[in-house]
Amino acid sequence: QVQLVESGGGLVQAGGSLRLSCAASGRTFSSYAMGWFRQAPGKERECVAAIRRNGVTTSYVDSVKGRFTISRDKAKMTVYLHMNSLKSEDPAAYYCAASSNVYLTGSDYSRQDRYDYWGPGTQVTVSS
Repeated sequence: QVQLVESGGGLVQAGGSLRLSCAASGRTFSSYAMGWFRQAPGKERECVAAIRRNGVTTSYVDSVKGRFTISRDKAKMTVYLHMNSLKSEDPAAYYCAASSNVYLTGSDYSRQDRYDYWGPGTQVTVSS
């Protein structure tokens, strides 16, 4: 099992940046694919970014491509979401998730039902 705790959320002006962190506990962190999801009030939860076990292959939802970057630090057992050029459509609760499924391919990484473990979330607010 793995426990996840997000941090780094807060209030930022439009156009600003934030870095979200997701600290994982457990000895098998590198065996999980990781994803960042977000959910705004009244909207469905969506995957904004995912990173494979190899720590290299990443994927993003179109709305954040070129602005957000997901990365993972194996030694620190942490996954990051660097968010730049934040917009009015970015405010949401952001969640980190881990998937133990070794058969994920392509669009699987964006499906929340493919993830086994979730953090409690961190709130991101953008002021205009």
